[in-house]
Amino acid sequence: MLAKHYGWEARFEPVMQNPYLEDYYHDIARWSFCLEIYFLKERFKDVLAIEHADHTIIQDRSIFEGVYVFVRNNYEQGNLSDNDYTTYMELFQLMMSLVKLPDLMIYLRKSVPELVRQIQLRGRDYEQTMQLDYLKGLNERYDDFIFKRYKGKVLVVESDNLDFEHRPEDFAGIVNRIDAELFGLFS
Repeated sequence: MLAKHYGWEARFEPVMQNPYLEDYYHDIARWSFCLEIYFLKERFKDVLAIEHADHTIIQDRSIFEGVYVFVRNNYEQGNLSDNDYTTYMELFQLMMSLVKLPDLMIYLRKSVPELVRQIQLRGRDYEQTMQLDYLKGLNERYDDFIFKRYKGKVLVVESDNLDFEHRPEDFAGIVNRIDAELFGLFS
């Protein structure tokens, strides 16, 4: 919706094309490293494309979230070995030496019950067995990442009670906040 509104190019996470995703949800510990390396590769391709583009690109998930939220959560829950985590982080650091931070990170913050509701609505079979502890861990990692680790500009949107798709006023409120952050415009 933001890409359409601003005339930006949208880059979406390659969920359906990911050859590890379904296996991951059946055996997280076995497939964590493969899944996370695949996502890192795909997100890095996007980062490079953004870096060299002559137009604005918006991503639905950044390389930073992959590292500081999903990989860290898998590591802390024992799904990645120390060696795998160290290797992953060293690769990430090398990649980051080639790119800069996004102009703005938009964090659509949701509670675990709302995340569960959205997962159920989305209806992907392999996501339906996701453990609540896993989702809780992701939320904790997101807050840690956004409020303590990330050094770039962030717009936090408490989104449990917002419905951008069906309530135009909710979408307009977000657009107004983005305009203020990126362009110094106030409505």
